[in-house]
Amino acid sequence: MEWYFVVTAFILGTMLLAALGMPVAVAFITVNLVAAFALMGGDVGIQQVIYNSTQSISTFTLIPVALFILMGELFFRTGLATRVFDAVELLMGRVPGRLSFVAVSGGTIFATLSGSSMANTAMMGTTLAPTMFEKKYHQNMVYGPIMGAGCIAALIPPSSLAVLLATLGNMNIGNLLVGGIVPGLIIAAAYMLLIGVQVVINPDHAPAYDVEIKSWRKNFLQAMGELLPMCVIVFAVIGLLVMGVATPTESSAFGVVAVFLVALFKGRVDLKTLITSLVASSRSTSLLLIILLSSAAFAQLLSFSGASSEAVKFALSFDLGTYEVLLMMLLVLLILGMFVDQTSMMMITFPILLPLVAALKLDMIWFGVMVLITLEMSLITPPLGLLLFVMMGVSPKDTTYWEIIRAAIPYFLVQLVVLLAIVYWPQIVTWLPSKM
Repeated sequence: MEWYFVVTAFILGTMLLAALGMPVAVAFITVNLVAAFALMGGDVGIQQVIYNSTQSISTFTLIPVALFILMGELFFRTGLATRVFDAVELLMGRVPGRLSFVAVSGGTIFATLSGSSMANTAMMGTTLAPTMFEKKYHQNMVYGPIMGAGCIAALIPPSSLAVLLATLGNMNIGNLLVGGIVPGLIIAAAYMLLIGVQVVINPDHAPAYDVEIKSWRKNFLQAMGELLPMCVIVFAVIGLLVMGVATPTESSAFGVVAVFLVALFKGRVDLKTLITSLVASSRSTSLLLIILLSSAAFAQLLSFSGASSEAVKFALSFDLGTYEVLLMMLLVLLILGMFVDQTSMMMITFPILLPLVAALKLDMIWFGVMVLITLEMSLITPPLGLLLFVMMGVSPKDTTYWEIIRAAIPYFLVQLVVLLAIVYWPQIVTWLPSKM
């Protein structure tokens, strides 16, 4: 059977079952088992796929996925997140468009503490957006910054998505996490510049309003009282990792302990919060492990059928340079991201793309960060970008889907510019990991 028939059958089978209402992860497992039965000799093939796939998730390197998710749940459910935004707002003074700047700066800080794009967006949408509308901010100045800042959580550690990607791609988890820091900060700075330009062009989109200004010293001390404990959490996760003191697994454990201790110090911990956080993180972790198991089975079956090697030969048969092939791969991910969620997208494409990346001898960390940015972009790409729906869910009832999309477009373009910059200047990604 030709390789493209095998790949097409896998993808269409999964999409058909998903369209019938079956969860994507379960649909993928079902297709894998049917393929194993057909391609690998009946029951023996199914047993072999199950054994090998189980081995793929029974690994110490996946512990950060569970711990980063737990860290984010604790941070969100103990109310520490709202304190970050209150502190950032104190430092903004009477800057035009101050609440949009608060959304980006506070969201970026929150990204270094939670690692969840959806939680980041939902939290800002429910707490910050109503205030912005009350102050007569235009929709573009409300939805855009919140969704843009939400995207950054997929790139800056702690990012469970980065850990999952590194595991799927057999990359160094620590290097990939650290490699996303500089691009993430560049994207945040570009968002700030974008907001500044928007305020200059349309000052009525972010009208000034009276702000009670205490002395700078009082504001600064009050803000630092909230932010300095958060710095302990950031250092526990990112600082120890960059310094080489802790492995990704150890830094994720330090992060959980740091969040718990800060919340305990501020009197925000109770038994109900702990139980809720543990249950929610267990559900999310289980889903990610099922997806990872499915992807491992998919890669194994593609390799057994010869589809992986044939796909690489086909891609390299064209007279294209390395950059052209790389851009084609990123374009495929962008298009797929319009219809498929991030984990499913990795699950479907990585078994095909990774052998091609290896054949082109590309730096895996460089490629991994570009994939993360592409996954970020897919979060706000219509028609099925997840953050578009999250934002829609927390917006006023008269908000239209087109208004959400229109607000997201400039932030999508900012990410695209940064992605292209990284394509041609890999040092943006590789510099910091090289200093570890």
